[in-house]
This record gives sequence, C-alpha cells and structure tokens, in this order.
Amino acid sequence: MQLRTQSGRSARKSRLLPPRAVIDIGSNTVRLVVYDGAPRAPEVIWNEKIVARLGSELSNTGKLPEESMELALKGLARFALLIGDLGIEDVQTVATAAARDASNGPKFLDEVEALGLSPRLLAGEEEAQYSAYGAIGAFPDAHGVVADLGGGSLELVSVENGTCHGGTSLPLGTLRLPALRGKDSRKFKRAIHKQLATAGWAATHPGPLYMIGGTWRALATYTMRERKYPLSDPHGFELDTDEAAKIAKKLSRSRAEKLAELSGINPMRAAALPNAAAMLRVMLAELEPDKLVFSSWGLREGLLFQQLEPLEQARDPLLTAVAEFTDPRHSGITDATLLVAWSVAVAGGNGHSHERLRLAAAMLARGLQRVEPNWRTSNALAWPLEKRWVGLDPRGRAMIAAALLGSCGKTSWPRSLEVLASKKDLRQAMAWGLGIRLANRLGAASPVSMTTSSLTRKKNSLVLRLDESRAPLAAEVVEEDLAALAEWLDLAPKLKIGR
Repeated sequence: MQLRTQSGRSARKSRLLPPRAVIDIGSNTVRLVVYDGAPRAPEVIWNEKIVARLGSELSNTGKLPEESMELALKGLARFALLIGDLGIEDVQTVATAAARDASNGPKFLDEVEALGLSPRLLAGEEEAQYSAYGAIGAFPDAHGVVADLGGGSLELVSVENGTCHGGTSLPLGTLRLPALRGKDSRKFKRAIHKQLATAGWAATHPGPLYMIGGTWRALATYTMRERKYPLSDPHGFELDTDEAAKIAKKLSRSRAEKLAELSGINPMRAAALPNAAAMLRVMLAELEPDKLVFSSWGLREGLLFQQLEPLEQARDPLLTAVAEFTDPRHSGITDATLLVAWSVAVAGGNGHSHERLRLAAAMLARGLQRVEPNWRTSNALAWPLEKRWVGLDPRGRAMIAAALLGSCGKTSWPRSLEVLASKKDLRQAMAWGLGIRLANRLGAASPVSMTTSSLTRKKNSLVLRLDESRAPLAAEVVEEDLAALAEWLDLAPKLKIGR
C-alpha cells in the first residue's frame, strides 16, 4: 500500500491495522463484530448476532439450556468459518456471565474451543473493567460510573482520568430480572437495593452514569422518539436524572408488545425494557448520578482499546475518525490545520473544545468539495448528524452541521439544530463555515493561496489582504463571499493588495 506524499494529504495508512474481530459470548446473544480502520477509531464492517439466550435458565436450574448451547455452537461454527475466509488473525473470543455462572459452563467452553476458537472466560471484575475502557475510549473525559447491563449481569465500575477502578458484577441482568421482579414491586426494590449496597462506592462517586448495553440504548431510543429528537443514534445522548426517572416510571408500567411496535426497538429489547426501567428507578435513587450518558461502545471496544499503546489511546477519537472518513476525499489534517489557522479571525470563543470542532469541520468541509454540488447541502447535514462519531456530543454535531452549511454558502439552518445547540453556538459555527467558503473561493483553499494572504479583524472591519503577486485571485466572487462573511460578523469588508 503506497503512502500519499502530496502536501496536506494524510499518510495515515501506515497507522492502520488489519481487520480484527471480537466474538462476545453473552448471556442473551452471541455476537461477531469485525472492525477495520484507524486503531483509535475502529469502524464496524460486520456485525452479526445469534439470540441464543444462554442465561435464560440460570435463575431456575443454574445451567445453560441444551437447546441454547446447540444454537450458540451452530452460530459460533459459522463465525469461525467467516473469520477464516476473511483472513482475520486478530480475534478475541470472550465469554461472560452465563458461561461464568453456569455449572455446565466449562463443558460448553470446551466445545467452543473444539471449533478452533480460543474462548477466554472473563471474571466479573474483568468484564466491568473492559466495559469501562470502552466508555473511556468513546468519552476520553469520562468521570462517573459505568453501568453495563447485559443478559446475565449488571457491571458497575467507576471511571476518571482515563482509568477505572472498583469494578463490580451484580446478578441483575435482563434475563434474571423477570423472576426477581415477579408481582411484588416492594420485594423487587429491596432485592435491587441489597445488590447495589455491595457496590456502595458507586453512590459516593460523583458524575454521570454511562449507560452501556442494548437495553439501555433501547431506553434512549424510546426517549428520543418521544421527544422527536433530531438525531437517530443513541450514542452520546444525555438525560437529566429527573427526566430519566419519569421515563423509567412510564416504561416500567408499559407492555412489551406495545414497545415492540416502536421504530428502532426490537422485540428482544422491548421485552427487557419494563424490568430494566424498574431497576433504573432504584439505581437513580441509590446512586444519585448527575445525568445519564448513553454509549454504543462497551466491552468489545474496551478489548480493542486496551490493545493500543498509550500514545495511540491518547489520540483524539473524533479527529482520528474524521481524518479516516475524509482521506478518500483527499482532505488531510495538515491542510485543514492551515485552513483553521488562516480563518482564526472568525473563530470566536476559545479553548480546546472549539478548536477540535473547527478542525473536524474544516476536514469535512474540504471533503465536501469532492462531492457533487447537488449533494453537498444534504451531506452537510447527513455527515455530522447521522454518522456515528465518538468523542462528539450532540452540541458538537449541530455546530459542525452549521459550519458545513456555511461552507456551502448557506446562512440559515434547520430549526431542529436548535434542539441540540444554542443559536449563539450555531451562529458562531456558521461563521467558521463562511470563512472556509471564502478560503475555497480565494484559491481552492490551497496552501499557496493561504500562505500568501491573510484574514484579520481591524476595529470594525474584516480585512482580506493578498500579496501583490496574487492580485488576480481577487475576483468578484471573492469580494462577494468576503462581504457575506463580514455582514454575518457585523463588520465592514475590506480587500487590500500588497503589504
């Protein structure tokens, strides 16, 4: 594979890993996920699951059901063939609560190994910690408690400063909750309270609850549909505790059949939601988190994250992912950084948060120029709002969308963006985009055009200055875009040639 050496184009291909896979033998599902792309921002290229319900009889018999094992092994045999056919050598096969707690778990794992796989049985604390590192990978500034809800267990672990501690695995998975809840709500609350008491440290750890697991994401999806929220991906969605308590109360009294009719909630998650919501009500009262933050990264991504060197772990996941996404469109981070520096006069605000958003917006805007003109406006919204990005909150999504619209010459945004960010934020981001558009008009945002010109504020004016040798670049379209940007900033436009 050849590396690009042209100015501003990434040589990131040297940092890519071959495809790697994780097989997750859980209590409810057995799943194969294949990842590709940049190590710090892996992209899912294959995701397949079997609903084997290995842990469905743990509360009654303490064993894995024969029919569940047969179904799981059949699926795992398929997974082994797929991995071989794809030539994937980096494969991690892990088993969690069901295989860990069942009396016939060791026998089952022997049969998995006979398929050519190498299953690793995770202890409860290990499972909690890998889930925590999945959350840390997705939210580098995470500080709070990770709550990973699976079919067989609920893992709680505290996270802060890029590390985790205090991992606890509780027998409160979605497959165990129905028997635990029964028809006596008071008994159920006492049982949950008793289990949470064994993780008393969680109540003293300030910060959000980071919600990991398909059932929690179904709860987020339900809330987003109720709100008519403008995003579809629950990753990064946040709920304050008061609203979470109201939603949990409503869902705990809902019928699974009705929930299954809602878009985005499959029957398996719908069946688990009422009991999980009932447990959440107790968790909110006991743990008193600042808010809920929903994550699509968990155990599997934590396994990958822990494989990385510390320097790779420290990379910004958003900028890494955007660079990976825009590289085929010849939008490198070097040229985008130059563009961000050239347009600093319209940056506004300060601090690392805005700078990383501006850099991401600049890379995406440059990539957008490689899209057919009639698709640019739709992609200006689709790229930031519909693609799953890690390290990017809803406010940041909306600001990047406004910046991309500005780069297309737009000076308005859909009202739905105001659900995600303030008008002040959106107005600021649109200025970034109008500045990017001016650079594109001036000289296709080439390094030469940007290093032989400058954009500055002088009192009440926005001044674009060109070297004398670049005077022919001062076309009418450049003056028009300079005027549009200056008007947006309530400044007077001035175009000057020479020193």
